[in-house]
Amino acid sequence: MSLLFALCAGLAASPGASGEPPTERGVALGLFSADPEYRYGMLLDEIVATGATHVSITWVWWQTNTRSTKIRQVDGWSATDEQVVDTIARAKALGLHVTAFPIVRLTNGGPGEWRGRIAPDDEDAWWRSYTGYILHSLALAEKGGADRLSVGSELLSRERMRGRWLELVERVRMRAPEMELLYSANWDHYEVVSFWDAVDVVGLTAYWELTRDFDPSIADLRFAWTPIRHTLLDWSRRIGRPFVFTEVGYPSLDGGAAWPWDETRKALVDIDEQRRAYEAFVATWSDVDVLHGVYFWNWFGFGGPEDTNYTPRKKPAAGVLERWYRAP
Repeated sequence: MSLLFALCAGLAASPGASGEPPTERGVALGLFSADPEYRYGMLLDEIVATGATHVSITWVWWQTNTRSTKIRQVDGWSATDEQVVDTIARAKALGLHVTAFPIVRLTNGGPGEWRGRIAPDDEDAWWRSYTGYILHSLALAEKGGADRLSVGSELLSRERMRGRWLELVERVRMRAPEMELLYSANWDHYEVVSFWDAVDVVGLTAYWELTRDFDPSIADLRFAWTPIRHTLLDWSRRIGRPFVFTEVGYPSLDGGAAWPWDETRKALVDIDEQRRAYEAFVATWSDVDVLHGVYFWNWFGFGGPEDTNYTPRKKPAAGVLERWYRAP
């Protein structure tokens, strides 16, 4: 029997949507409203109703392009400090475990430019600015009562700079020794992270390209997950650490499982493909001991049958999430 056949047979025999979810039954909530007065209480209530126990509160500061050295708030594009603190505090009041998840994006990135390719003209200046951002985020997280802080997400070009990360983590721990720290690696770049030993939680996004079929079945998608699952379980054993998926998401687009990292493509709405991708994920990752958490990306947005974005709100995918999270 070939290794791939054995793996597929084992996966096929594993529990499906009724299997047990991980301990951290999470949903990500992006603070992406352009209205500085908007409050996210209704969305948090909906997240609790899914059976979620954990939430990742995400907000964005910006730099101009990959060469820039200054990271800053941008009015209308960044949540206000008040919104961040208020949302964290509301989530805690609802009994949710809260991860504060600040990220960096580019205001004027060129083709192919994103935070994974940051290459500043002055490394020292960039790291000073980034450290200031993370320490500011720490202050907001503490004020709101968050349990965990992400010190970075998908910063591929930075991940080999172990000394820089150790210095940043040390500064965070000196200010907040009780705060749990996480780093979130990209789905295709987690093995080269040089500082996993410095953070408490190993995180990675889950945007693997599962197919090129625009109408894949659940079985097709589960089959595509098989070698990925094997690789991740082997990696987890090698580093001796469990992990969490900090972002699991599929835009409700035709081809959403083919390019799950891109909700900007021009394509027809396809909420059923999103549902099937959720079903395949749940079937693949139920009852996996070393997977300690899953955070579905992202609850923000109007949702509904005509929505092409990531949110599962008012879509069949939300039912998949709820059945899994409420499994006995």
